[in-house]
Amino acid sequence: MQDLFQLGGPGGSGFAGKRIVVAMSGGVDSSVVAALAASSGAEVIGVTLQLYDHGAATKRAGSCCAGQDIRDARAVADRLGIAHYVFDHETRFRDSVIDGFADEYVAGRTPIPCVRCNMGVKFTDLFRLAKELGADCLATGHYVRRVIGAHGPELHRAIDPARDQSYFLFATTTDQLDFLRFPLGDMEKPAVRALAADLSLSVAAKPDSQDICFVPDGDYASLVKTLRPEAALGGDIVDLSGAVLGSHDGIVGFTIGQRRGLEIGGQAEPLYVIRLDPQARRVIVGPRRALAVGGARLSEMNLIGGGAPGPLTAKVRSMARPVPVKMDGDWLRFDAPEYGVSPGQAAVLYSGDRVIGGGWIEETIAAKMAQAA
Repeated sequence: MQDLFQLGGPGGSGFAGKRIVVAMSGGVDSSVVAALAASSGAEVIGVTLQLYDHGAATKRAGSCCAGQDIRDARAVADRLGIAHYVFDHETRFRDSVIDGFADEYVAGRTPIPCVRCNMGVKFTDLFRLAKELGADCLATGHYVRRVIGAHGPELHRAIDPARDQSYFLFATTTDQLDFLRFPLGDMEKPAVRALAADLSLSVAAKPDSQDICFVPDGDYASLVKTLRPEAALGGDIVDLSGAVLGSHDGIVGFTIGQRRGLEIGGQAEPLYVIRLDPQARRVIVGPRRALAVGGARLSEMNLIGGGAPGPLTAKVRSMARPVPVKMDGDWLRFDAPEYGVSPGQAAVLYSGDRVIGGGWIEETIAAKMAQAA
């Protein structure tokens, strides 16, 4: 197993006398990473951040970073014979991730809390804790690859495309990447579970955590309405000309590109959410062709490593396919019209399998207008 864990360069040499901190969420992935680290001969310390604890979410299968998960992480650490520490970051997580998640929806945007979590408590804080513990590196269970290139460490897609998490890590800094290790990037999920079973880890068959770990039963709208009651204020559903077609119970229930749930009949063609107007509490709908976007302005751009060695592609949603693009200052220009591009989401840039960086989508420009510009 040692060869799967790189501490120095490729090959995984130089573990004796080293200290590895492993971010342990209580799931199978981070547990296997802890096992790989322990098998290397290095001193291993497992660290779990308690991020939230609200009622049923602590017991729900598929949650993470709450009560049962902490117990699972501790059980795995005991099984491996490694130290394990729990740090309470609930207040910081609420302030930096959950509150921001609610505010974004109230503002008519579509947030990605997993990226904000990685940018804050999961990487920034774990990075600091690992340094304070005298670690030589911080290892996580993310499915991405860290590759040493001509200009230093690079971030690449995972071997398993179904598990690749590179979209959520675009904001990783070069300094962080120098310290981070991702042992699962070259493995497929079935192999990870098989390894956990071979090692008799109690979490071998544990369900994967859901993307938004702090949302009970996946009902994000109810959570947002609880945190921000104004999100429950109703309004009109209008077409592109402003004609009222129906009503809604709060824009928090809608995202750009959405088709289901509009409950508007008698139209000549299917309608989609084109824009959200939070000030007027309006949901603007139209035909699919009105969703065509030619460009997007990005903010908080982050670049990883040296320049791009080839043509760029971009993903504007975690499950979207990468599409050819060009950068023009802080504007991302699509080679062909793209659909369902929403402010609040991230645009992540790739050169082949390598993550070049990315930024947050602030606004979009219609495909016809982009061609005119």
